Amino acid sequence: MIAIEYLLAGAAVLILLSIIANKVSGRLGLPALLIFIFVGMLAGSEGPGRIYFNDPFLAQSIGVVGLALILFSGGLDTRWTEVQPIFRRGLALSTVGVLLTALVVSLAAVLLLGFTPLEGFLLGAIISSTDAAAVFSILRSRRASLKGDLRPLLEFESGSNDPMAIFLTIGAITLLMQPETSFFSLVPLFVQQMAVGGLFGYGMGKGIAWLINSVKLEYEGLYAVITLASAVLAYSLTSLLGGNGFLAAYIAGLVIGNSAIVHRKSLIRFHEGIAWLMQITLFLALGLFVFPSELLPVLVPGIIISIVLIFVARPIAVYVSLIPWKMKMSEKLMISWVGLRGAAPIVLATFPLIAGVPQAHVFFNLVFFSVIASALLHGTSIPFVAKHLGLSAPLPSRSRFGLELDSPENSRSELFELVVPHGSPASGKQIVNIGLPAGTLIILIAKGSEQFSPRGATVIEDKDTLLILTTPEAAPAVRRIITGEMEAVPEEPEPPEGGWPWGSGFTWGPAKPPKEERERS
Repeated sequence: MIAIEYLLAGAAVLILLSIIANKVSGRLGLPALLIFIFVGMLAGSEGPGRIYFNDPFLAQSIGVVGLALILFSGGLDTRWTEVQPIFRRGLALSTVGVLLTALVVSLAAVLLLGFTPLEGFLLGAIISSTDAAAVFSILRSRRASLKGDLRPLLEFESGSNDPMAIFLTIGAITLLMQPETSFFSLVPLFVQQMAVGGLFGYGMGKGIAWLINSVKLEYEGLYAVITLASAVLAYSLTSLLGGNGFLAAYIAGLVIGNSAIVHRKSLIRFHEGIAWLMQITLFLALGLFVFPSELLPVLVPGIIISIVLIFVARPIAVYVSLIPWKMKMSEKLMISWVGLRGAAPIVLATFPLIAGVPQAHVFFNLVFFSVIASALLHGTSIPFVAKHLGLSAPLPSRSRFGLELDSPENSRSELFELVVPHGSPASGKQIVNIGLPAGTLIILIAKGSEQFSPRGATVIEDKDTLLILTTPEAAPAVRRIITGEMEAVPEEPEPPEGGWPWGSGFTWGPAKPPKEERERS
């Protein structure tokens, strides 16, 4: 029996190697999941590491726990104000879109690869959902930033479409192993899983938010323990009650993250670290579990399935799901392209292995190959495609002072940075003389490599970076004083022939003084 010290040392080394490799690969634009999987494959039984790992139940268990915590973290860091405008579109993509993807892939598997209809549907179901870990890590990285509501839409889809894929996968396995079962008998199970998962996740989120604010803990770190235990409880208890645990974990995180709770930012940072640890652990385990020599026989079928999935199934699913909403063609193309597959399909591919489905290893290897293809193609090209389609937004700037400048919602204060431009009205003046509104403070100034707290006699110069604390009402005036930029006022439109139907007393924008007074001025 291997001593625990060897196991701990090996796990720590693999995690450190994964982080270092991810840092190096980031310059090449490779997604994190690809690096973690490759490190796992190198450490596996057919790589230099020679670690033999062939336990599908343990691999699935690691994957389930990892996905639940990643989804909880994603919900915790998602603002409802961003989700609300795209909720119905995201719901359509995570339900109708997943079903259409599964059907198109299953049709290709039957016609091109010779699978039976149920086998083809099982393959399509396993690979039908996008992966939350992959989408979150890329869209929240420093490499990709999308305009408008594309990022919250894609993140919501990836965080909420796993339940549908899980239901389809379990349903396909049930039909394969129990041929006497009717497909329509699975419909009540679907309704039950979605309803119990949604309701219990919402109730769990509300309850934990109340608990965090009500209990007065002596140590701040215990609040993180509460939320971590809540994420695990939301998944496990919901699953035991016949609901979808992944949906419950995501919704619980969404509710807690959008509630007014103490230590909100520190909790988000804690779970972000946990999510990264789960990503590394999950992908390493899945990389260890695969045998590269078994991927060669499925090379051609894997390429066929990948092409169908990326260029046929995903676009059809997106375009059909979004028919009720008016969206630009470029936006639909972008959504179609961000169809990243990752840990979720690989974890689902372990379900047939445990259930003893015939050709289960073929399904697993096909799915694994398709995930690698998706990560290589999608993960490396999203910034380029976004720029080509005109949907690339400027990357969010980092704080010069290394601070988080995210004011809470409904806060009576606003903290932000401003860089003094050339020709600023404040340039060359002392702080006391620039006329800042009441209640406004310049907390820090960065001049070159020097940072310090200013006094009233401190002179502001071009290219200084100011850290300013003020009120939301005074913020526009502060920006105008520092940058000299005026807020745009809409011009008064020319009245139509015959005048406005509501008369001449209507004004557009701020009221103007009479003509005689304007001429005198």
